[in-house]
Amino acid sequence: MPTRRELLVSALAAAAAATAAAAAATGPLALAVALQNEDRAPALPKGAVPSPGLAVEPVQPVQPARWWSPLPGREVACGLCFRGCQIPEGERGECGVRENRGGQLKTLVHSRPVALNLDPIEKKPFFHLLPGASALSLGTAGCSFHCRWCQNWEISQSRPEEIPVPTRTPEEIAALALKSGAPLVACTYSEPTVFAEYVLDLAVAARKAGIKTVVVSNGSIREEPLRELCQVLTAYKVDLKAFSEKTYRVMCGGELKPVLDTLRRLAKARLWTEVVTLVIPTVNDSDAEIRSLARFVRDEVGRETPLHFTRFHPTYRLTNLPPTPVATLERAREIALAEGLPFTYVGNVPGHPGESTYCPGCKARLIHRVGMATVANRLRKGACPDCGRAIPGVWS
Repeated sequence: MPTRRELLVSALAAAAAATAAAAAATGPLALAVALQNEDRAPALPKGAVPSPGLAVEPVQPVQPARWWSPLPGREVACGLCFRGCQIPEGERGECGVRENRGGQLKTLVHSRPVALNLDPIEKKPFFHLLPGASALSLGTAGCSFHCRWCQNWEISQSRPEEIPVPTRTPEEIAALALKSGAPLVACTYSEPTVFAEYVLDLAVAARKAGIKTVVVSNGSIREEPLRELCQVLTAYKVDLKAFSEKTYRVMCGGELKPVLDTLRRLAKARLWTEVVTLVIPTVNDSDAEIRSLARFVRDEVGRETPLHFTRFHPTYRLTNLPPTPVATLERAREIALAEGLPFTYVGNVPGHPGESTYCPGCKARLIHRVGMATVANRLRKGACPDCGRAIPGVWS
């Protein structure tokens, strides 16, 4: 009788093969359809959910990691995220996708996306970036955080060998985006920081094809890799999960300060940035915390930075809390608007007026959104057609 491991690996391999066959048969990837703008990865087939910690064969081939330094005793220090893992020979960092092989740090996920889909850019969400455009979206296994409410935990909390996938080189991804008519490639779903080498190479290949690359991240990246990525990226969305060190530590297995540092660096680099906070009842929804968060965005990132307050739905290891009341999101938006952030949005509430963009000058609605769809865009060369007020963003 096959073992549990054999059954699981067989199911995952079959799922990957079926996905590849479907993509080959249908050509460009089909547009995702959903009622909410949560940035979910394409679901794994039932029965093909990986089990964290499953022992399977080593990943082959691997590629050299870019940001690390050697230590005595053939250990290495990873220089990619806030953790700075010191990794003995034969072991991996906390993310599970960077391994010390013979005193050399290797990435196990370069060119190995486990999720690949054509999404509306509003799903990320980016609201001031090519409204109505499609983004060829991808993510690999692994993450630097362990958020209790992760909606993509099947891939973010898995190791690369648990989800067999075909190789997709940066050049192949750029060609697929070009074929599908998508002007954007989005590195998303899990945590792009842990596959930053792939992100960098993707962005270079995409730029040669006339395609922009964006990142949807938890913001835990260190200064050096972020500086290199800023040279080739078009935009960066940061999930500011709370404005509390305790919440980051207890609920996410992360730290707040590195995320705030990343936001400051993005502002200094003048890379287009949007900020998203998933508002969770009793976790990060107090008026005082929302106000502190809004003031940080205003003072340290920029008062015209889009700030999204999105609705929580119970998932993964946080199923004991209810969905966020819409009134809570509306209150958060009112606080941020009062603190001087004119582009504050309500998310995951399809049809809510707070999804749309309004002119801070004459208050006219400029971009009408319903869920992930841009219904109308009245901007003219990045400005309000009624009063001429410039609206910040990437519009062409």
